[in-house]
Amino acid sequence: MTNLVTIFGGSGFVGRYIARRMAKAGWRVRVAVRRPNEAIFVRTYGVVGQVEPILANIRDDASVRAAIHGAEVVINCVGILAETGKNRFDAVQAEGAGRVARIAAEEGAARFVQISAIGADAESKSAYARTKAAGEQAVLEAFPQAVILRPSIVFGPEDQFFNRFAAMTRTSPFLPVVGAETRFQPVYVDDVAGAAEKAALGTAKPGIYELGGPDIRDFRSLMEMMLTVIRRRRLILSVPFWAANLMGGGFDLLQKVTFGLFQNGLLTRDQVRNLRNDNVVNPDRMTFSDLGIEPTPLEAILDEYLWPYRRDGQYAEMKDSAADLRGQE
Repeated sequence: MTNLVTIFGGSGFVGRYIARRMAKAGWRVRVAVRRPNEAIFVRTYGVVGQVEPILANIRDDASVRAAIHGAEVVINCVGILAETGKNRFDAVQAEGAGRVARIAAEEGAARFVQISAIGADAESKSAYARTKAAGEQAVLEAFPQAVILRPSIVFGPEDQFFNRFAAMTRTSPFLPVVGAETRFQPVYVDDVAGAAEKAALGTAKPGIYELGGPDIRDFRSLMEMMLTVIRRRRLILSVPFWAANLMGGGFDLLQKVTFGLFQNGLLTRDQVRNLRNDNVVNPDRMTFSDLGIEPTPLEAILDEYLWPYRRDGQYAEMKDSAADLRGQE
């Protein structure tokens, strides 16, 4: 046993939490990323030399093999929400995942963990969902005893969901929401990392797990909850799917005609297709309960990292307390 784990995408939102947990568990951690210089911060997760970022691109066999060589466990966290440049859904989420699993098997890794997503479906109209499913299939073909984790929308300090919409409230009097009635089951990032840790340590049964938090809420109610936390009032504008499809198509076209100078981080047509479907746990799948993990509720975490979006930031509660005292005089 080498007590070495290679985490592809280990400096990303979910990956960094897995890297931190594995380091705390005493493992040596290789964080395999395309830009190691931008992942230096992961070294602070362990003692000197315990956690190291290294160069790897899951589209390239040689770099993947070099990153995996000698590893006892391999975890793949790489995924994209929109296509840019050479990072296409097929290349990253289907072929890339299959490549990492195949080479992990060839290099003699004992365990493999794939971070996928709820909604992975080979028959989906969404390329994102189809390639997630294709990646899962490729992983299981190469590594039949793999653990596949499918989280719902993931929240936490570095998320691009609540942070994104909270930031919009600083300049916009309304929040545009596509799929206001679509249901989500938000899951705390460190709970997902905890599930990955159990899989990496061999205490999780092989197979597919769907991971969701204790609350199921539609998109509109999630925005209402976020507004309550940041203490702002904004009009939640429900954007019809037909209009969202036109908007996403326009942004996609702009990215194409500018040869990528404009990066569509706003809304893509593929994201609109995804938003038509609920993003909740299938009760027929294994879940957190099968891992012995009690998922963390939104209320316990949102306040910890959304407070900067309040008008008075960290002083909001002090001002509220002062106002209460003046009211009692």
